[in-house]
Amino acid sequence: MKLNDLRDNPGARKSRVRVGRGIGSGVGKTGGRGQKGQTSRSGVSIFGFEGGQMPLHMRLPKRGFNNIFAKDYAEVNVGAIQKALDAGKLDGKGTIDHAALKAVGLARGGKDGVRVLGKGALSAKLAFRVAGVSAGARQAIEAAGGSIEVIEVVPAAEKAAAKKGTTRAAAKKAAKAKA
Repeated sequence: MKLNDLRDNPGARKSRVRVGRGIGSGVGKTGGRGQKGQTSRSGVSIFGFEGGQMPLHMRLPKRGFNNIFAKDYAEVNVGAIQKALDAGKLDGKGTIDHAALKAVGLARGGKDGVRVLGKGALSAKLAFRVAGVSAGARQAIEAAGGSIEVIEVVPAAEKAAAKKGTTRAAAKKAAKAKA
């Protein structure tokens, strides 16, 4: 086989249908939308609407619970941190915080900071400055001679409110003081 013989499988690439291009195309005039009515026009918003019948997404039972106040931590295992140290990606001399772990690619996301978990082994003496530590991770870090500083991460929404000068708690206090 040669490079110039490489081809897609027949039918793998199909050109899009260009509607409203004359009678001969089969999708001319109304362009496959039928005649008149809401769905013949642009901006139709009845996806999932079943003509007044109770829609399927409302007929199905609800399951579970989604906590809107749950903290969003980037979870990193001590084994992954040790692996990054061994590979020379992470510098173990300074304090290891969210920014350092993010730069290495270990902490993804985590609006509320980093939480260190205890899966794997740690042999290096490290200083951590993180939002949370599991009991196993704390044990592994202290066994290796390291230190942990648990900080409280202030969410971005609260920072913005603090910049404005009013938080919910401050507003409540002000209201109580007036009364």
